[in-house]
Amino acid sequence: MSVSHPLAGVYAAAVTPMDAQGRPLPEALPRLLDFLRARGVHGVLLLGTTGEGPSHSPEERLALMQAAATYRQAHPDLRVLVGTGTPSLDETVRLTRATFALGLDGVVVLPPYYFRRASEDGLFAWFAALMGQAVPEDGALFAYHIPQIAGVGFSLELLARLKDAFPRRFAGLKDSSGDPEFAAALGARFGSDLLVFTGNDRLLSHALRHQAGGAITALANLASPWLREVWESFQQGDEAQARAFQVRLDAARTALERFSPFAPTLKEVLPALFDLPSWGVKPPLVPLGSEGAQAALSALQAAGIP
Repeated sequence: MSVSHPLAGVYAAAVTPMDAQGRPLPEALPRLLDFLRARGVHGVLLLGTTGEGPSHSPEERLALMQAAATYRQAHPDLRVLVGTGTPSLDETVRLTRATFALGLDGVVVLPPYYFRRASEDGLFAWFAALMGQAVPEDGALFAYHIPQIAGVGFSLELLARLKDAFPRRFAGLKDSSGDPEFAAALGARFGSDLLVFTGNDRLLSHALRHQAGGAITALANLASPWLREVWESFQQGDEAQARAFQVRLDAARTALERFSPFAPTLKEVLPALFDLPSWGVKPPLVPLGSEGAQAALSALQAAGIP
């Protein structure tokens, strides 16, 4: 299997540097990006679930986006996607426009998640308005499919309508459903026409086998070299090599899932394992505490991290 889309690859769903009170630290972002870039990611997703994106104000998001754009001027090889979805169309338009104005690579957009019984016609109209108002012709928008959290998901039919209406701008989706049947159905319906990123490390090989283009995961903050090995092995047609690293990913993902949500866990484990500062989380999330942090560290180390 070989993926030709320019944005295909392995991305870290990056944590967001914050102080102990949950205020974001844009000035600390370059250190995190240096770390992730050195460990082999093709890019990062800022302000997704792991980045606590929905908990940030628009002004906080914009400051972090500006810091990422400044970093990109010196490191143009690192791709940057931004989570811009909110229940407000106007706010999502503002954040999405800013992403492209700053020269970043694309947006990953949650559906408007407050009205969970909105019709597919309504969802299509919302995304069509967003596309028309905020995504340039050469821009890339990825739907964020995480129905177990958002309460709203994307059917194959809705994805097809969006792709037909916006064949270039609607680039694909991040599939964080954790559903292997849905991953297979995406490949069967769209092939390589839709760039699919799995959000579940355990499904990476399965998704690639069904024509996905890569991964955007929380575990990539810790295990991006393993994700990259699986991805590269598939590009080279070496599924035996991919299986060897997939086994490691399975174990590490199982360990991480014992300590959900992931952001507080990662922010405890990263400084314990790597040369990174200790960062806070934003309410309603709370730090793990010393006992929880030690348990998470022990579980991940037992799974072979780092």
